[in-house]
Amino acid sequence: MWNVMRAIRPFLAGLSRLSLYLAGTGMIAMTLIVGWQVFGRYVLNDSPSWSEPLSLYLMSWFIMLGAAVGVRESVHLGLDVVRYMMPPPVQKGMDLVSLALITAFGLAMAYYSWLLAAGTWSATIPVLGWPGGVDFIPMIFGGGMISLFSLERFIDILLGEDIAADVVVQEAA
Repeated sequence: MWNVMRAIRPFLAGLSRLSLYLAGTGMIAMTLIVGWQVFGRYVLNDSPSWSEPLSLYLMSWFIMLGAAVGVRESVHLGLDVVRYMMPPPVQKGMDLVSLALITAFGLAMAYYSWLLAAGTWSATIPVLGWPGGVDFIPMIFGGGMISLFSLERFIDILLGEDIAADVVVQEAA
């Protein structure tokens, strides 16, 4: 199992890095779109109708991608006070339960977002002209990536190699 994890870790690190870059690009694009909307409203006196739904769509992408990277790098929110008071074997068990729940949550989010996308695909987002189900695509990808990255961390802890977060830090340096 260690060899499998060592073989796929570079791919997962690249996927994490790509997700982070896409999230950053989406944030910049959203900022430019909102800036154009403000300029149009107050300077041109004609606000573009497409700017708000498009900026919200971009926001959902960078939130989901950023959340997935946060899971891989173990920077997501958590209450560690009780965990640190426990002996190391209990801490490991708590980490495994937490990561199993995060994996299940990500899978459920991806699955139910898929159902929502399929159910709303025939509707149209009026201003953009896109199918309504497009709104749920970021949640499908985000949920899948959250599950993938939390499963990676789960296996690392199970094997005694909690290095997934260290790999990203080392690659950035």
